Amino acid sequence: MANIKSAKKRILVNQKRADRNKSIKSGVKTAIKKVNTAINANDKAAASTALTAATSAIHKAATKGVYHKNTASRKVSRLAQAVNKMA
Repeated sequence: MANIKSAKKRILVNQKRADRNKSIKSGVKTAIKKVNTAINANDKAAASTALTAATSAIHKAATKGVYHKNTASRKVSRLAQAVNKMA
């Protein structure tokens, strides 16, 4: 454990930020799973609505610095490509 007051504060701040990032990442993963579930069920309408929600969640995460913008774009692109491939 740190002895210096500023180091103690950094530990608390880092933990708070890590918890926030974990929560946001978890939400993104859930949104992606919903899209993949709709794709596997071959439900184009549900996949499209889930894709819209997932895209929003991914871009919000990128805006907050949880994901790099290129990572976010790659995730959105792959999801959109999977939905568009549906018959």
